[in-house]
Amino acid sequence: MSSRRTIDWVAVRQAALHDQIRHADLLEFGVLSSTIARRVEAGVWDRSAYGVISLAGTPRTTEQHLAGAVLYAGRGAVLSGAAAARLHGLERVPKDPMGTALVLVEHGRHRVSRPPITVVRTHRLPPPTEIHGLPVAPVTRAVVEAACRMTTVDDRRALLAEAVQRRFTTARALRAELESGCGRGTARVRPVLAEIEDGVRSVPEARARSLAASIAELPPMMWNPRLVLEDGTFLAEPDGWLDDVGLAWEIHSFRHHADPDAFGDTMRRQARMTGQDVHVVAHTPRQLHEERAQVRRDLLAAYAAASRRPRPAVRAQRAA
Repeated sequence: MSSRRTIDWVAVRQAALHDQIRHADLLEFGVLSSTIARRVEAGVWDRSAYGVISLAGTPRTTEQHLAGAVLYAGRGAVLSGAAAARLHGLERVPKDPMGTALVLVEHGRHRVSRPPITVVRTHRLPPPTEIHGLPVAPVTRAVVEAACRMTTVDDRRALLAEAVQRRFTTARALRAELESGCGRGTARVRPVLAEIEDGVRSVPEARARSLAASIAELPPMMWNPRLVLEDGTFLAEPDGWLDDVGLAWEIHSFRHHADPDAFGDTMRRQARMTGQDVHVVAHTPRQLHEERAQVRRDLLAAYAAASRRPRPAVRAQRAA
């Protein structure tokens, strides 16, 4: 009688996550260690993460790499950080090397980080959302975890601003998550979140806010306020606003100028404001970076000019 093992390969495939499966699970299905080693050596299978086998050969997709990280971390693991933010659809996330993953596990689990996989033990393991078959942390948690680990302030600004601007989350929710504690890096995120709470919605606006705050002759500026006429009719939402004199500051990016529709919207918004006697001054992100002294002079001159005429009948409501 033959001693050849009968293995349900259909069940093996079905048990795999994006063609990734734990070595231990293959053994449970009756696959011999020698068979696994032989197939890996032949290049039919591959080792995608520590203790994880890729049934598709060398992992090629982001999902395969992340599945390997989840399987390595074990039962209940949840993806968070930059990879999770990208899975939610956020775009302003710096590209990490393929396979980089931040995985959350229950605090009582003992799983060590093994580059490029970072395992974080937490008392606040979030209920995951399934995206492409992967367990992913809620977007607010993912964004805060990612921001805490970013190395540059502009990367943190870009991610948090996009998350709020595109309504993936709110500044209030980000604040609550940050104060709950993402561990290291929270001190670097707090000043960026303060910008977001002040109404800033982009990296250029954050730079503009810093510049405006350095000009002692100017009062505090509002960011992305909603301007309405006395009868409540909506007028515009300028980037910056000096309420005491009715001065709007616009930051025109090349991206909007290259998009005819966006550029047209910008011109129509400025026309509406000037039509109500709102004084408008505009600069580009490049000017904010390379011509700060000139931008300061422009703002002071515009503020002086706006001060010499009656304030327009416009009310400003703070950004939500």
